[in-house]
Amino acid sequence: MIRKLASRVRQYKKQAIATPLFMVGEVAMEAVIPMIMAMLIDRGIGTDEHPGSIGQILLYGGILLAAAMISLFSGVMSGRMAAVSSAGFARNLRHDMYYRIQDYSFSNIDKFSTSSIITRLTTDVTNVQNSFQMILRMAVRAPLTLLFSMIMALTINARISMVFVFALPVLGVGIYLIMTRTHPIFRRVFKKYDTLNNVVQENLRGIRVVKSFVREDYETKKFNDISGSIYTDFVKAERNMAFMSPLMMTCIYTCTLVISWLGARAVIASGNDPAVGMTTGQLMSLITYVIQILSSLMMVSFVFLMITMSRASAQRIVEVLDEETDIVSPENPVTEVADGSIDFDQVSFSYKKDSERETLDGIDLHIPSGAVVGILGGTGSGKSSLVQMIPRLYDPTSGTVRVGGVDTRKYDLTALRDAVAMVLQKNELFSGIIRENLRWGNENATDEEIREACRLAQADPFIQDFPDKYDTKIEQGGTNVSGGQKQRLCIARALLKKPKILILDDSTSAVDTRTDAQIRAGFRSFIPETTKLIIAQRVSSVQDADMIIVLDNGRVADAGTHAELLERCEIYREVYESQTKGGGENE
Repeated sequence: MIRKLASRVRQYKKQAIATPLFMVGEVAMEAVIPMIMAMLIDRGIGTDEHPGSIGQILLYGGILLAAAMISLFSGVMSGRMAAVSSAGFARNLRHDMYYRIQDYSFSNIDKFSTSSIITRLTTDVTNVQNSFQMILRMAVRAPLTLLFSMIMALTINARISMVFVFALPVLGVGIYLIMTRTHPIFRRVFKKYDTLNNVVQENLRGIRVVKSFVREDYETKKFNDISGSIYTDFVKAERNMAFMSPLMMTCIYTCTLVISWLGARAVIASGNDPAVGMTTGQLMSLITYVIQILSSLMMVSFVFLMITMSRASAQRIVEVLDEETDIVSPENPVTEVADGSIDFDQVSFSYKKDSERETLDGIDLHIPSGAVVGILGGTGSGKSSLVQMIPRLYDPTSGTVRVGGVDTRKYDLTALRDAVAMVLQKNELFSGIIRENLRWGNENATDEEIREACRLAQADPFIQDFPDKYDTKIEQGGTNVSGGQKQRLCIARALLKKPKILILDDSTSAVDTRTDAQIRAGFRSFIPETTKLIIAQRVSSVQDADMIIVLDNGRVADAGTHAELLERCEIYREVYESQTKGGGENE
């Protein structure tokens, strides 16, 4: 996991390496400064027996100033390099995750909820970024400070410095216990963030439904429940971490008191025997080193804390990066789709491998190129699942799907999907003007081609009614256009691809029957060579098709023309009679 994440530093390696190098300079100067101060006190200021001099004060004062400036410069540069490398690291992580997600098949995406992916791209990456920056700085600074300060303290007085030997195990055990109790809580919290984001996303996406059913209080309660659960867990974690500071301060003050007491006795003893005593300046520098040593341990504890918090986030990020897409282009793929013919040869399909029931079972169909094919069936009969295997959004569990006479698994994915235009059951428009949305079908489409596609999709009349026409702004999700207008814009976008196969997955359900008929008539007149698959709930939308496929519980109940099915297919006849006698055709 560490190696996989570290490889994302890439172009920011120089800054990442420079950070600890500058940190070495900063820490080295910080370790030298107390010793220089001791010399300044002992030789510059002096005592009654050994008076100092202005020259010594100026000398050591100058050295002290130079050391402080070097430390300041090194610290600033280290901080700058750490900030650049950590921000770049986060940028690369988000880039790689986002591009990885773009290659996912639908089945891969089904493994991660939308809210979970958003959390991983935002909160989790930020946690790892902060941890990376702290590792570059604190994980280098703390051990170096501990090492340099310990060496300097032992140089001054090895006997008194042994006080640290008793303090270090106490701190080590305390930090370990706090970390082991805190890590599981943070892992639980980040999973709850996924749920929180999902609640917010559902609420905002369905805000019109929430308000129309007056369910604001219910949604607020849902949000408060999960938010309160996150709060409770964070309180537990913070309660455990709260012991860190008093433990550290207790060790610092205890060591300071003990060293002050022992040091004071040593200073007094130096009057009788300088060989076994120590000077006032040495005592001051030793106390400074005590604080540096124990503060470095505090830094180490914070590093462990950040690693504990980010470990769960790092695992979640690696899950996204490691997820292997199960639909890829083969070696030496076919790059040209000959025509729009479609064959299903004993095709079965299930969304889950261990599912007891197949979504599609034993589908055998032949659809000639250029045909108009209607697909009817009840909810859950497998209509959408059937057509989603044509552009290879899913692969069949068993059997073969052929387009243009070639197994879809032998095609280059881009070539296959460029030959298939699909208007999904759930229409999506993106923020921007109408013209930009339509050019998703063909980014090089001319204005005339755009207008022609819109005329064919019966979208041009209502676009001309807008003040800005094709430059009309589409709000996020297409909320400022009606359902029928959105469907027609999506059909026009699909037509701009000039596909060999056009799939309309219940894509005219929000338009009136007259407009629906005009769209279908335009298809026959202007794109006769394109194979057209129309999934519909209304018989009137498919009754003039060359072939109508009736699905029932994942199987083909029958296939034929409107007249043939009325004569021999009971399911089709029941649907037709219920719609015509109940006035469904005119709704």
